[in-house]
Amino acid sequence: MQAAKKLSIALSVGAIAAMVAIELPGIAQQTPSYVPIPLQSEVVSDTLTDRDIPTGEKGFAKDYVLKVDAENRLEISVSSEAFDTVVSLIGDDGDVIAENDDGQPRGTDSILFVKVDKPGEYIIRVKSFGGRSGGKFTLRVTKLVPVENWIQPAGAGK
Repeated sequence: MQAAKKLSIALSVGAIAAMVAIELPGIAQQTPSYVPIPLQSEVVSDTLTDRDIPTGEKGFAKDYVLKVDAENRLEISVSSEAFDTVVSLIGDDGDVIAENDDGQPRGTDSILFVKVDKPGEYIIRVKSFGGRSGGKFTLRVTKLVPVENWIQPAGAGK
């Protein structure tokens, strides 16, 4: 009787080990679920849905990769008629560099003016305020150029 118990335990342990051995290679071959979207142009029209990244704040976010070659001053804006937008710029270390909700005095669109000090990849995150909703939005990224040697128009300042 005791030999039967030992055999039963050995078979159970062996079956579990076989299942683990079978399952582990499948896990290792899975594709990553988080892949930020490469930013291909200065203006992106997209939709925030419940299929995007869960924020843990009852909402979802969509991430875009911004490649910066040199120090830059940027304007990053998000507008939507469907939801109250929030935009964040995240560094390669995962820290939020800047974030904005309601960039205008009377509205729910977001805008950032930020100086990026070094080249690299940054994440622009678009989400809804309070995670309440989603919908269509427009993301704009503009490199700001300093005005040098500005010439005052004739007659100005008189």
